[in-house]
Amino acid sequence: MSETPANLASPRVVSELLAEYGLRPKKRLSQHFLVDANLVRRIARIAEVGSGDHVLEIGTGLGTLTRELASRGAKVVTVEVDRCLRPIIERTLGEFDSVEAVFADFLKLDLETFLPERWAGKWLLVGNLPYSVTSPIVTKILSAKHLFSRMVVTVQKEVAQRLTAGPSTEQYGALTIFVQYHCEVEQAGLIPPSVFFPVPEVESALVRLNPRERPAVNVPDEQLFFAIVRSAFGKRRKTLLNALASSAVLSWSREKTAQVLACAGIDPSCRGETLSISEFAQIAIAAVALEKSSCGS
Repeated sequence: MSETPANLASPRVVSELLAEYGLRPKKRLSQHFLVDANLVRRIARIAEVGSGDHVLEIGTGLGTLTRELASRGAKVVTVEVDRCLRPIIERTLGEFDSVEAVFADFLKLDLETFLPERWAGKWLLVGNLPYSVTSPIVTKILSAKHLFSRMVVTVQKEVAQRLTAGPSTEQYGALTIFVQYHCEVEQAGLIPPSVFFPVPEVESALVRLNPRERPAVNVPDEQLFFAIVRSAFGKRRKTLLNALASSAVLSWSREKTAQVLACAGIDPSCRGETLSISEFAQIAIAAVALEKSSCGS
């Protein structure tokens, strides 16, 4: 096996390494490789990776971050969708017995079996997420949040703003509420384009997600709660009354919608983007109460 380049966190080295194997970054996979040693160390530090930890990495790339995680004593399962990178990954990670490289589409993995069969305890998750599939990946990992103790990911700056947004902001939306319902979210700093190869046209950001033991709000019907949220943001320019009453998902009449909002104490003329997660919960609670004919009785 060829020797691993001394410094993988270098644009020149990465360019030469890819050329050696006749490869180039794939636009369709949103491939932007980390080429900054300080950022690599920072990601591992924010994720608090240490000896004995079990880490799931999304997007092996050339193994730059993987090597840092393994060097801290962690056992790493790293998932890479691009099988063309296999010979490079086998070369850059071959010295680490604590690393398992899996070549698969992360979105197609059954995490409920994939992770427990390797380690029954809590996992850490890190990843340099492809811009094109960030939302589906975030949705997938939160659906299995009980498997993780914390998650640190790099995402497009705009996505980070959406995840951490508050009511009455342009970035606030259904994804915001979904993520904040399941996790405590914090932006851990901006990342300039220059730390990637090739250089993207947008800024990125580090986001840390700490899964909540209990959801941010208590609702009697979680599916209904998120249906209300999606309906409210599906037609942002409409008043809440009009948005919910015209929702094909809810199938509420205008009269029922008005009753639910009145029961919840929510102004029907406001827009969904102005409501807090607690106020959306009030609507869901009121809707269930109305179904049971207990509201106002």
